Amino acid sequence: MNQHRYLPMTEEDQKAMVEVIGVSSIDELFNDIPEKVRFKGEYKIKQAKPESSLMKELARMAAKNADLVRNVSFLGAGVYDHYIPVIVDHVISRSEFYTAYTPYQPEISQGNSRLSLNFNQ
Repeated sequence: MNQHRYLPMTEEDQKAMVEVIGVSSIDELFNDIPEKVRFKGEYKIKQAKPESSLMKELARMAAKNADLVRNVSFLGAGVYDHYIPVIVDHVISRSEFYTAYTPYQPEISQGNSRLSLNFNQ
């Protein structure tokens, strides 16, 4: 079993690579680095957490940031905070609105063209 979650190298892979480059171990690759400057301790980082716990922690940290819900912003050259209905995001994310071109089928083209005409007025 690999000890590093995101490094797919197995013990067998490691042995094969060491053999190909002609060293007896990975530690031998570091022989040119003086012992006194090598880091031998543990890094002072938190232990790994489950994704759900990490997401909660990151959300708590992000909540400390200033945002436009709790603070007034004078950026935007006079653009004020205004209401945008939720349906707008849904409508503009539909693939038929990505392009001005309409599909080949006339019954669909007519509907898309009519919707674009009414939506853009």
